Amino acid sequence: MAKHAILKTFYASGKWRKLRLMLINDRGPYCEQCGDLITESINIIAHHKIELTPENVKDYNISLNPDLIELVCFDCHNKEHKRYGYNQKHVYIVYGPPLSGKHTFVKHNMKRGDIVVDMDMLYAAVSGLPGYDKPDKLFSNVIGIHNLLIDHIKTRYGKWNNAWVIGGYADKHKRDKLSNDLGAELVYCDMTQEECFERLLIDEDRKYRQEEWKSYIVKWFNTYTV
Repeated sequence: MAKHAILKTFYASGKWRKLRLMLINDRGPYCEQCGDLITESINIIAHHKIELTPENVKDYNISLNPDLIELVCFDCHNKEHKRYGYNQKHVYIVYGPPLSGKHTFVKHNMKRGDIVVDMDMLYAAVSGLPGYDKPDKLFSNVIGIHNLLIDHIKTRYGKWNNAWVIGGYADKHKRDKLSNDLGAELVYCDMTQEECFERLLIDEDRKYRQEEWKSYIVKWFNTYTV
């Protein structure tokens, strides 16, 4: 079945319709985002906080979980999905020292349809190796892809929702210039050098590369400017 056919079958199912009506009866005909009264029940949209896909729609802990469903009006639903004039793209530069939690922060805050630009992930995509293993010989190829994606974000090329640019960006001048060029908000993952060392000691992926990554941490803090 095609993607849309699978989801259409779910939304036409008795289980989904029963749950939607139950939520309306329990919570009332109000938008849970803006608080407006929705006079016609047909206009009450049961919005999944985790976007449904063919891969997760049959996981009822997601698709039929009341805690992951909001009752919203059409206007708020369009804002949520950035449709019909609500498609403003937001850009975030997430920066900080190695092992400060940048990737975890983005993973917890991004949504399906966002674009993520990260050198570690690009190295992994190009080399087939783990993100912490970055062959020097591939740098020119990886930075070329990175710069192309940055240009796409700068020109707002494509249909992505929000953009997340991950990096160390220790130098304030370069960091602020990139932020201005992209119209981006800066998000700093605050972590002391000692805390980064502690994370490195318990990181299973880097247990054979601790000295290498310790030098990366030291270099970042030596060059960081507020």
